Parts: sequence; C-alpha cells; structure tokens
Amino acid sequence: MDVDILISVCEDNGLIVAFALIGGLMLLSAWLSKVLTRGRLQGSAIAIMLGLVLAYVGGQATGGESGLADFTALSGLSLMGGAMLRDFAIVSTAYGVDLREIKQAGLTGVLSILLGVLVSFFVGSVVAALFGYTDAASMATIGAGAATYIVGPVTGTAVGASSDVIALSVAAGLVKSVVVMVGTPLVAPLIGLNNPKSAMAFGGLLGTTSGVAGGLAATDKRLVPYGAMTATFYTGVGCLLGPSLLYVTLRAVVGG
Repeated sequence: MDVDILISVCEDNGLIVAFALIGGLMLLSAWLSKVLTRGRLQGSAIAIMLGLVLAYVGGQATGGESGLADFTALSGLSLMGGAMLRDFAIVSTAYGVDLREIKQAGLTGVLSILLGVLVSFFVGSVVAALFGYTDAASMATIGAGAATYIVGPVTGTAVGASSDVIALSVAAGLVKSVVVMVGTPLVAPLIGLNNPKSAMAFGGLLGTTSGVAGGLAATDKRLVPYGAMTATFYTGVGCLLGPSLLYVTLRAVVGG
C-alpha cells in the first residue's frame, strides 16, 4: 500500500519528480566528471550519456517507446523531455545573445549555415545510396536527416518518402546529435571553440540545435546562445531547401 501511495504521489507531481530525477543525475554526473576525468569531460556530456543508457534500460524493461517515462511513477519525464519545453528552451537561449557579437559574425555565419546544410545533405544522400536507397525521395529524406532529425521528417513527408525511410532519417539525425553533444567538449580546445564568433560558426556548420546546445553547455555555457542561434537558423534553412531545391536537384541527377 505504501508503494501505491508513493506511485500516486509521483503521478500527481510528475514534473516535479522529473526535475528532481534530472537534478540528481546532473549532480552524479558532475561528481563523475571530477573524479573520473578531472574535469576534462564535462558533467553535462556524462549526463547525456547516462540519460541515453537509462532511456534504453527503461524501454527494455517496459517494452514501451518512451524510455523511463513508461514507468508510471516517472511519467512526468515525457512532459519535461517533450517538444513544448524543448522548444521553449531553444527559444529562450536567444535572450542571452549580444547582438554586437552576432553582427561581427557577418558573412561567416551565413556561409557556415549554407555549407553545413549542403555538406550534411550530400553526405547523407551518398550514404543512403550506398545502402541501396537510390530513389530521389529516399536519398533526399535520409540526406535531410543527416542535417537534423527535424529536417528529415519534414522533407520526407513533403516528397512522399515511406515511413521506414523517415524513421531512418530521424535515426541519422539523432546519432549526429549525440555525437555532437559528447564530442564537442573533446574537440573544442583543438578547433578554438572558445568565443562567440567560433560558436556561431560551429552551430551553423553542424546545425543540430540540441547537439550543439548540449555540447556547448558542456564546454562553456556562455557560448550556448550563439551556437544555438545559428543552429536554429540551420534547421529553418534545411526545412526550406530540403524538400524543394535540394530534392529537385537530386531528382534531376538520379531520376525519380
């Protein structure tokens, strides 16, 4: 009975429980970062990896599709990790931007976005073809997914790709996001990722907003608004070009 009462309380206060759980995970990750890596791998990156492991374990244990949120007592995680709070967090980063720094990026920021979308789309399309997806719709969808897991479904739906291909595009985008999250703190010292201008170029080239924001948070929290800003524009440009100019160009090259 006591367990039932506890579960009922957690259900009624799902979002509070979710914040408490994530807060505990962040504390544990910060401790692991200090003890195991001496601060070289930031706690945020460790938290991301632990979160993915827990989500996998939760999915295996419940047979569901929402990870730990499939446990009744932890159902608040589905709200905390849902689109509403995610988009709110992305938009809120803009309030930390210094417009003078954005103006200094100038042409570099614009070129990084265009180059990032085109390179990701090209690489994703080539990989899709190597795995047997040689029609224009599938190549364009997976190529767009290599840009971000948002651009992939938008493009796939617009060009009539199958649900399996759209799922692959989401998977490609998620893998990219995780790699960027975890890898950013490791490569930041090597590429000079330590100022707003480089953060904007970085966000424009890679584009995955969640990956860039998470990676920069683990590197230097002050850089998050700048990287997230160009990464958000990247997503918008990808959604515009993916199902239109890039798809039409690809179809002209490989056929229908």
